[in-house]
Amino acid sequence: MGCGRVGASLAQTLEEHGHSVAVIDQNPEAFRRLTSGFGGHKVTGLGFDRDTLTKAGIEDAFGFAAVADGDNSNILAARVARETYGIENVVARIYDPHRAEIYQRLGIPTVATVRWTAHQVLRRLLPLGAVDEFRDSSGQLTLAQMDLHPGWVGLPVTTIEQATGGRIAYLTRYGDGVLPTADTVLQENDLVHVVLRVDDLATAERTLTKAPEESQ
Repeated sequence: MGCGRVGASLAQTLEEHGHSVAVIDQNPEAFRRLTSGFGGHKVTGLGFDRDTLTKAGIEDAFGFAAVADGDNSNILAARVARETYGIENVVARIYDPHRAEIYQRLGIPTVATVRWTAHQVLRRLLPLGAVDEFRDSSGQLTLAQMDLHPGWVGLPVTTIEQATGGRIAYLTRYGDGVLPTADTVLQENDLVHVVLRVDDLATAERTLTKAPEESQ
C-alpha cells in the first residue's frame, strides 16, 4: 500500500526478484512512479478498505507492506491485513518513533523512518560507534557491530561483556564468522557483534570507543 518513492521502489524490486506484486494507492497518478515495464497489478483505493484489498488479491498474499504517507493509515492497513486476513508477513512504515515502539510491542513490525534516517546520518557524521544490524520484535534488544578503540585488542572478549552488560554474539575475523568462548582474545581488525539492550547502546558506544582504562 502506497506508491510513493518507497512503495514504487519496493514493488519493482520485489518483481525483479520474481514475485507477483499488487500496488494500492488512492491517487491513480501515483502509479506513474512505476516503470513502464512494471507488470504488477495497480489498484486504486484505500489500503485498509476490504474491497480494495480483495481486488489486490489479499486473500492469496504472502506479505503486506504499508508504506503510504500517513502513520494512521499505515498501521490501520497493517492491522487489517494481519488480523482480518491472517497475513503473517506484515510491516508498516511509521514516522513517529514512539508510535513505532508501541506497535512493535503489539506484534506489528514497523520501520521507524525518522529514527532510521537520523541513525544513518549520525553514522556518517560520527563513523566511530555502532552499526545497528538487527532489533527484536519488541524493539528492546539490538544486535550491533561495535567499533573498538585499539586499546581493547589483546583482551578477552569477556572484558567487553563486563564493560557493556551485553553479550558478544560473534566476531568477524578476516572475513570468517567466529563464535567466541570465554578464552577468546580480541585481535586487530576483528569486527565485534554485540547483543544488548537498545537503552544501553549509547553507553556501550562511549565505553568501547575509549581505551579500557579511560572507560572505567
